[in-house]
Amino acid sequence: MSDILQRLAATIAARADADPATSHTAAMLAKGPAGCAGKFGEEAIEAIVEAVRGDREALIREGADVLYHFLVMLTASGLTLDDVLAELERREGVSGIAEKASRG
Repeated sequence: MSDILQRLAATIAARADADPATSHTAAMLAKGPAGCAGKFGEEAIEAIVEAVRGDREALIREGADVLYHFLVMLTASGLTLDDVLAELERREGVSGIAEKASRG
């Protein structure tokens, strides 16, 4: 599988100290976790709309936006893609029902 998400996460982290006037990523990060979460939510809703509409190409584009904004939100929250991947690894091989029950 491609490591594009790892490269994108590294690019986002590297742009955290960039000038918000010249970097969209830096401008997003300057809004803090709440601002980044709001934008992530907007992008998620747009992806949902395209899935319901059945527009595959638009869903691909919106899916890319969702992934980007998720990584920005993680960075703004002091988390990394590796944190999320570790959680997925922890859950691997555990049924969804059992995993959800473990959260009590």
